[in-house]
Amino acid sequence: MKIRSIIFFVTIFLAKISMAQNAVDIENYISTYKDLAIAEMQRSGVPSAIILAQGIHETEAGTSELVRKSNNHFGIKCKAGWAGSVVYHDDDERGECFRGYEKPEDSYKDHSDFLRNSPRYAFLFKIDPTDYSAWAYGLKKAGYATNNRYPQILIKLIEDYNLEQYTMIAMGKLKAEDEKLVAKEDDNIPSSSSTKASDIIKTNNDVSINLPPPPKYPEGQFVINNTNVIFAKAGTSLLSIAEQYNLSLGRLVDFNDLKIENVLEKDQLLFLQRKRKVSDNEFHIVRRGETLYDICQEEGIRYESVLEMNQLSNGLQPAVGEKIYLQSNAPSRPMLAK
Repeated sequence: MKIRSIIFFVTIFLAKISMAQNAVDIENYISTYKDLAIAEMQRSGVPSAIILAQGIHETEAGTSELVRKSNNHFGIKCKAGWAGSVVYHDDDERGECFRGYEKPEDSYKDHSDFLRNSPRYAFLFKIDPTDYSAWAYGLKKAGYATNNRYPQILIKLIEDYNLEQYTMIAMGKLKAEDEKLVAKEDDNIPSSSSTKASDIIKTNNDVSINLPPPPKYPEGQFVINNTNVIFAKAGTSLLSIAEQYNLSLGRLVDFNDLKIENVLEKDQLLFLQRKRKVSDNEFHIVRRGETLYDICQEEGIRYESVLEMNQLSNGLQPAVGEKIYLQSNAPSRPMLAK
């Protein structure tokens, strides 16, 4: 019995070390290649967040055998017409042909050009570059990867490590000096994150978690959950917004579950189309000061849908750190705020 217990605790210990190392590898990868991803977005239009997420995933954060022997950061196979260096590597089949590069910069440039110049990826460049979810699902739809969970993998990397900030920097919406790397945290996992202690809470299972930071939004019209939206400041006239975007005031109010028809009482997202019944994201973790309405706006999902999926009724507020389901019915109602 003692031997089994020792084996169990050793396994847990080694797993935590592995997770910590993986987080460190990912942060090192981001630090090394973020500027290259920003430059490539400015050159080609491929969002920096997508570039970095693909690079992290395809190379195992720069540690894979393929990237070490080929500088191939995006798993691009030889294909017809490739006249450059090649390496052979076991992937879906044994000994498949992959493109080889002299340096990482060549791989990054070829990846951007591969997407930009291929007709099957052309539709991606009509998607708002800040809509990383649509880009991730679009890559899978176009056949970039065979893994059915490829979009979710990219989205999780983008959100866990705040990769969207590099898209915003490339677009001039955020200054490089304002960048903040947000890494996943666990009780004993080291991180370079500068997350405030007040953003780390304990769940109802007494597990410490790091709350995600609030998002930053670009100016003008953009897309959340495949729905057109803007970010408006407190004091803005709803009527002026409705007229600017050729909407009736009633429809604008209805799309955003508002009870007012004059001016906004706080800074908030305003949807210009009816929101979706489900979100691109599987769930949302409640932050401090965040209401259920705020969550619905951030995720681009209808208020009544969130109520139904999470066994909530109008007026109930989930507690900080609770998981709100956005695609399927929750197994139980979340704990409520006191």
